[in-house]
Order: sequence, then C-alpha cells, then structure tokens
Amino acid sequence: MSDLLTPDYAKNMRLIGHSDQGGRADGIQIMVSGGYAYVGHVFNNGFSIIDVRDPKKPRFVKHIPQPEGTWSQHLQTHGDILIVNNMCDMLKVETSGAFDPGEYYKGSVADKVDFAGEKPWSAGMRVYDISDRENPREIAFLDVPGLGVHRVFWDGGDWAYISALPPGFSDDIFMIVDFRNPEKPEVVSKLWKEGMHTAGGEEPWWDPKYRYALHHAIIKGDLGAAAWRDGGMSLIDVSDRYNPKFISHDNPCPPFAGHTHNTLPLLDRGILFVVEESQADNCEDGIKRNWVYDISVRENPVTIATTLPPDEADYKNKGGQFGPHNVHENRSEGFQSEELMFVSYQNAGLRVYDISNPFRPEEVAACVPPAPKELMDYRPNRPVVVDTTDVYVDKQGLIYTTDMNAGLYIMEMDGLK
Repeated sequence: MSDLLTPDYAKNMRLIGHSDQGGRADGIQIMVSGGYAYVGHVFNNGFSIIDVRDPKKPRFVKHIPQPEGTWSQHLQTHGDILIVNNMCDMLKVETSGAFDPGEYYKGSVADKVDFAGEKPWSAGMRVYDISDRENPREIAFLDVPGLGVHRVFWDGGDWAYISALPPGFSDDIFMIVDFRNPEKPEVVSKLWKEGMHTAGGEEPWWDPKYRYALHHAIIKGDLGAAAWRDGGMSLIDVSDRYNPKFISHDNPCPPFAGHTHNTLPLLDRGILFVVEESQADNCEDGIKRNWVYDISVRENPVTIATTLPPDEADYKNKGGQFGPHNVHENRSEGFQSEELMFVSYQNAGLRVYDISNPFRPEEVAACVPPAPKELMDYRPNRPVVVDTTDVYVDKQGLIYTTDMNAGLYIMEMDGLK
C-alpha cells in the first residue's frame, strides 16, 4: 500500500484514494457533484476540480483562479450551479505585518482591515454554471461591499445564505440572497447581533478579546442555525426571507473556550449538533468541543451532551491545531443521517459520532491520514502534521476530506452504504 494511503490511525475506516490536487494540496471546503470534487484553497487562491468517478484513482482536472488578494476557500454546489466566496485574503494581510499571527480570530475584524479607497481584493460571491463539470462558466458575480463573503450556504432552491462583513459593522453578519435567478442574485435582508452595527450607533458590549461574528448559518426548512464564533449559536426564523428574526440564542463561552463554527439542525429529532473550531496550536485557545442541543422547544435550546475528544494519541502536543472544524452538512445531494455525525478534527483526522442516544454520543469510526510530504502553508515555523479541514459524504457512503497541506483523501467506513 502507498504511504499516502497508510493512515496514522484508523478505526472502522480505510483510505482508498488520494489527490494532491495538481500540486495545490491545500484544501478547505469540498463539494462533490456529478462525479467531480470542487475544492476551495486557502494558500493557493482559487479552487480546483478533481474527477472522482474512480475513487481509487482521482484525477486532477484544472484550477480556476480568482482575483489577486482574494480568498475563495468556501464553495457550494447543487445541480448544475457552483457558488464560490470572494473575500479579502486575511493570511496575506497577516503575513504583510498588518497584525500579529492569530489576531484574525481575536476581536473585531473591522478593526484590522482598512475599507477605505480601492480594495486590493474581490468582495462578494461568484456563480458558475457547471453543467459541463470540467469547465465551469461564470454566469454572475454578486458584489458585497466590504471585506467580502466568508461562507455561503445554498442547497438548491430560491435562497442563498451568506456571512459577510459590509462597511459599518464590526464583523460578519447574516445576509439572505434572492437566488431565484442565479444570473442575478440580490441581497434582500440582513440580521446581526446587537452591538455589531457600529455605523448605526451600536457599541460592542462583549469582552474585546472575543470575536463576535457570523461564521455561517445552516438552513433546514424555515429554520436557520447560526454560528457566531465566540458569540455562540442562534436559532433564526427565516420563513420571511425579507425579514428574518431571532428565535433564541445560547453561548457557552465563557466558561468554555468558544468559537462556534458549525450548527447542524436535525429537525426530525429536534436536535442540533454544534461544532466549535480550534484555531491555535497545542490547544492554546482551550479545548474545543462538539455539543448536542435539544431544540424541541426552539425558544429554549438546551445543551444535553458533548463528545469526548480523541485520546488514542497525544494530539494536544502533536503540533498544529487539535479540535473540530467542520461537520458534514446532510446535503440533499449527499448522504443524510440524523444519527451519524462526520466531523473533521484537524490534527486528529476525521471522527464519526453515533448520536442515536443524544445524551451519550459515541465515536464509532475514525481515520487519521499521514502527515503531508511538504507544506502549502507559507507561514514560518509551521508543523508538518495532518490538518483535516472539511468532510463531505456522498450518497454511496464514500467520504471525502480535505487537508490544509496534504490534498484530497477518499475514505470508506465499515457498514456505511
């Protein structure tokens, strides 16, 4: 077996395929559509396309660049449409000496970036026709003034949901986009936590060491579940897309470490699975967790459990980030389960949790790919360790993960079909 397909650790899983993505092995969000994987980059700009119809021999197709100085690490697919985010490349800003490493995650981003004058980045979201899967054709660009769009949630239908930082706000807020005509998307509403609209006279009331900002919201039906980083999570009524309203809010930070990153509603069970993000090496920002909430009464969400951190190795001192990052979103074109949660766990690879008993989540499978051969990360003194960043599971039960430095991995899990 190739060294690339020999995991550092595996439980009820195996590696079956790998791609270095044409030499741009950094990957963040991944979508799989029509036998092709679309991967957003964080160090190399743009996004890449990989033919995964033979999962044991994925074939790099091409790289699609985005404007200079622009991050496009997040993307969405459904049917023949691909959406790609455009925002300021904060790593470029950081390494230019504009602020200290890691400061992007601390306090308000609006205090760190100058919005005045001409921006050296593209801010908004790009829409592509991918009816020809190997040759995306750009059909629209939605300009969102300011820092740009951080993340999008769109699983088909008339509405897309974005997090973006427009001028006049302290950080990313929730915005709804009319997507009935993909060639003419239009922002129709905004929602933010009190204290974020600085141009409207609001003042942040939270400790300035925390970052209150929308990472993104996942929408199921008329319910939005929003992750506000150190600001916790909110449930949002989006039944009126022109006037979304908060239903409830909960924030375990402090005393817990914060940075809520993903919020996956499981509507048939009245459950919410919440993932926090680890940003600092060696858990210097605290232990990050996965939470299970009971949201059967949406006005009063209650935490009922957490998952135990992986412990078969000393991940805290392995180097790099140890903690959750993303969860498979139960997308309509992919694998769906209200009991199995697939979570990328950075230096601890991929973890699969059975939450059929929501009070006692159990890890039932795991796979830690080997360390990368080289780093795509251009920041100084970075550790050479695995950094599993995102996960997508297709209808056949194949599991696709991305790594910040090691490319695309395709996995199988025992009993998953």
